[in-house]
Amino acid sequence: QVQLVESGGGLVQAGGSQRLSCAVSGRTSDINFMGWFRQAPGKEREFVAAISRNTDTTDYADSVKGRFGISRDNAKNAVYLQMNSLKPADTGVYYCATAHRGTWHYRTSYDNWGQGTQVTVSS
Repeated sequence: QVQLVESGGGLVQAGGSQRLSCAVSGRTSDINFMGWFRQAPGKEREFVAAISRNTDTTDYADSVKGRFGISRDNAKNAVYLQMNSLKPADTGVYYCATAHRGTWHYRTSYDNWGQGTQVTVSS
């Protein structure tokens, strides 16, 4: 089993930046890629970004390309999401997740999830 704990959420003004962190513990050898998802009130959880655990390959949702950056530090068992030029539409609960196999954008590919951290962007 893998345990995930997100941190770094909070209130930020539009145009600002925020960095989310996800601490990963447990059976990390089963992880092949890691992702960030978000869920706004009344909406489904959606893909934000993902990164390979062993290469520099990354992928992003079109809505965040050029503004968000995902990174990882295997030595620290952590994955990060740097969010820049934030918009009110970025508001939601952000979840860290890990997967062994599957399609990066699909929520069902991910086996383990954190509890989420709230990000609120004010206009």
